[in-house]
This record gives sequence, C-alpha cells and structure tokens, in this order.
Amino acid sequence: MSLKPALLLAIFLHNYAIIATLASDPDPVQDFCIPQKGIATCRNSSAVTVEDFVFSGIKLPGKFSETGLAAKSVNVNVFPGLTTLGMSFVRADFEVGGINVPHFHPRATEIAFVLQGRVYSGFVDTENRIYAKVIEKGEVMVFPRGLLHFQMNVGDTPATILGSFDSQNPGLLRIPNAVFGTGIEEKLLEKAFGLSAKEIANLRRKFAPHELS
Repeated sequence: MSLKPALLLAIFLHNYAIIATLASDPDPVQDFCIPQKGIATCRNSSAVTVEDFVFSGIKLPGKFSETGLAAKSVNVNVFPGLTTLGMSFVRADFEVGGINVPHFHPRATEIAFVLQGRVYSGFVDTENRIYAKVIEKGEVMVFPRGLLHFQMNVGDTPATILGSFDSQNPGLLRIPNAVFGTGIEEKLLEKAFGLSAKEIANLRRKFAPHELS
C-alpha cells in the first residue's frame, strides 16, 4: 500500500472513531459530578452528600394521560446525580387498555422490566420488520437505540414497567405529536398519509403542543 492510500485510510478510521465516540454519552473522567446550581461546573466532593445520589420522585404513579399512560422520567434534568454517568430511568404505569404511543429515543437503548401486568411490547427496525410479543411480570425486553417502539396493557389489571437507558438524557420523540403537533406543511401530510385537509386539521388540534403530557 502506498503512503497516500494508507494516509487516507488512517484519516478515515480516525474520523470514524470520533463519530462513534460522539454517538453515545462520553465516559466520565471523575467518580461523579454534582453540578453547582446555575453553573456548569461540578461541586467539590466535600460539598456532596448521599442525598445527591437519591431520587424519590417515582414512588407513586404520575398523572395519567388520555392514552392511559403515566410516565415519570428520571434523567439528568430532574436528578443531577446522574450527570456524566451515562444512564437514566423511567417508571411507566398503564391503566387497563392504556398505551405508550409509538416513539423513539434518539440517544439511548432502553431495557424495560415488567413489574406487574401483561404488556404487548415491540419495536420496528429500519427494514420495517416488527418484533413484538406480550411480556409479563418478571420479563424484560430491549429496544435498540433510535428504533420506533410501543407498549400496550393487554391484561385486565393495571401494569407497571421500569425502564433503564444508557444515556443520562435519552430524548423522546412521540410519533403522533412529532408529526401532527408541529408545523409540518399540511399538503405534505395529506400526501404522506392519504388524509384530507379536514382530517389533518382534526389531528393537529388533537396533538397541539399545549395538550402534550
């Protein structure tokens, strides 16, 4: 191999390594980081207490939406103790028949553990193949990073799922809200979904931003 192709290959591999690294949360360079309020720096460890590593906000279910879902996220925005640790959590409670609409997390893989109930869970890959089944108490299912996934309580009692993410802030895009609750051009939506202007208008009212939960 001549010097020029070898150099180009080395540059390519270097850039690929950088891109791969940026695709997930960076590794921490210290034991932990509890941010100072209003300042983007970490507190001195001598000013940190055990309370900085405890979060009690998911003892009870949250407020249920029209879809029968109450989700409480435990990410770096509400629990600063997660800062730089590359992980987060969610509690999701479902009423009978409740659903978690198709959505995805752009920055994280999720693993969901069924604490109680029977939940139809699944995801769709980039070739539009669906992987779905009913998972029950004590079972787990993984949803790969960035892939569309969904859940529905198919039991006759309430259900609860605990989810773990490999990012301190995984992000969340609900498909109905992202499509119909934003300012995408109406004509595009009509052609994409084969819907009339009236139907699009009804969906836009339903998923308007002020109605998100």
